[in-house]
Amino acid sequence: MKLRSALVAFAVANALSGCANIDSNALMESGAQAFQAATLTNAQVKALSVKSCEQMDKEAQIAPADSPYTQRLNKIAAALGDNINGTPAEYKVYITKDVNAWAMANGCIRVYSGLMDLMTDNEVEGVLGHEMGHVALGHTRKAMQVAWSTTAARTAAGAAGGIAGSLSQSQLGDLGEKLVNAQFSQTQESQADDYSYDLLKKRGIDPQGLVTSFDKLATLEGSHQSTMFDSHPASAARAQHIKERIASGK
Repeated sequence: MKLRSALVAFAVANALSGCANIDSNALMESGAQAFQAATLTNAQVKALSVKSCEQMDKEAQIAPADSPYTQRLNKIAAALGDNINGTPAEYKVYITKDVNAWAMANGCIRVYSGLMDLMTDNEVEGVLGHEMGHVALGHTRKAMQVAWSTTAARTAAGAAGGIAGSLSQSQLGDLGEKLVNAQFSQTQESQADDYSYDLLKKRGIDPQGLVTSFDKLATLEGSHQSTMFDSHPASAARAQHIKERIASGK
């Protein structure tokens, strides 16, 4: 699938190369970007994630160190740990009414104040454990490859105007938005749920918060107030899965 995205972008570049007033260097560069997207190394993904996260931070209102939100998050972060399978974790709160949280491959973890207003500390722990799971299991790496492929394809299509291959601030912001709004597969979501459960158990944290966080998200999904965790399986089914794991002790 990744290679197909790269080939599509490259084909767009080739198709445009026969038109007048086209920057062929830009076309070749964007085609190279598209191919690179399918073969991005872990280091390259992390480097792109660093830049994307930095741009997202610039565009957000971040809770200051003395904010009650930051103090709560510091407590939650201490419980969850400061790394994700060896990748240092870095936590911040965005001041916004939106109910969301996300993480990138470089260990950048962001939680929205709207979610913290809705949930207890234990529930936030469950949600962030899920987001950390997407990082640990390589899901965010794949999402970055897809997002980068899309950016490269758009650059190729606009190469007639001589658009440079390097990412501008707006493109970095767009790349970050694509990652934040990435739709993971049913299998990936279930894997991240199980990762969160296992992490909570390992850290001596009550996994019940993961169940009740799903219950609250299920209510929001019904009223279309949040798109978080809105891919299949539904939050109610995911809550039931964790309840079964708690009951079985496994």
